[in-house]
Amino acid sequence: MLKKLRESVSSSIQFGAFCYNFKSEVEAYNKSKVILLGVPYDGTVSYQSGAKKGPNAILEASVNIEPYDDELGNIFKIGIFTAGNLNIEEFYTNEKRVMEEIFTCSRKVIDDNKFLVILGGEHSISQGAIKAYKSKYKKLSVLQLDAHLDLLNEFGGSKYNHASVMRRVVEDIGCRVTSFGVRVTSQEELEFVKKNKKSVSVFYARNIYNNDLWHDEALKTLEENVYISLDVDGLDISIMPATGTPVPGGIGWYQTIDFLRKVYEEKNVVGFDIVELKPNIGNEAPNFLAANLVYKNIGFYKKYSRQ
Repeated sequence: MLKKLRESVSSSIQFGAFCYNFKSEVEAYNKSKVILLGVPYDGTVSYQSGAKKGPNAILEASVNIEPYDDELGNIFKIGIFTAGNLNIEEFYTNEKRVMEEIFTCSRKVIDDNKFLVILGGEHSISQGAIKAYKSKYKKLSVLQLDAHLDLLNEFGGSKYNHASVMRRVVEDIGCRVTSFGVRVTSQEELEFVKKNKKSVSVFYARNIYNNDLWHDEALKTLEENVYISLDVDGLDISIMPATGTPVPGGIGWYQTIDFLRKVYEEKNVVGFDIVELKPNIGNEAPNFLAANLVYKNIGFYKKYSRQ
């Protein structure tokens, strides 16, 4: 129930400028299938900070989205309600507490049989939502778009660091992880991948950027239930320069969308997040891209959902 969420979540502007006739936010929450939750956190950032401003930047850009999508129609009719931003100021420097709070709030939304969309924020926040979904789905895979593997055991003295998020997902939460768009690795991570082939699959950007021959192989690595984590640094810097670690050689818009479409079509996608948007003053294009990526994913869910 929304009342429970309001104990930890402050209201924000709504995603999109869609025409709804809800008489109250309680009615909006109850009648919407998709719930957005912002997590303005970048407490373990290791390069450029600013991802904590990502949720509001996405929401502000989203009001300019055309409600009608030429492929998917009036996506908004599924019902999209933005719960707001998670209140984490009091324990911002305690990353473990932050992850626990994300888990608790995510679980409340999931228990209401909603499709949860997390707006970040840095990538570490994904583990809270994934843990919440894992408590509902015994067999759950995570599909990650990312320039990095994020498989370090710890970084900066913390196991909850953004560079360790998928290590926690594999070892602590118990999900299989499939990553695509990767182009930065460490020796430690490569050794972990080698030792955990049943739990980790990697599709490197250099091998997939100009073809779709890898799609079927990637789909086979996923369980029936899939959570999608979209780190925007997985995209090429020509379209996504607004991220903390902008690595060249990433994936393009249509390459990303074409693969995600297949995932929604063939698997049961239970939720997703979009993380690591670091708004750049004076350049709204990346924010608008992120908002459109959110809307497109919701559209795929609306069309292909098995729930």
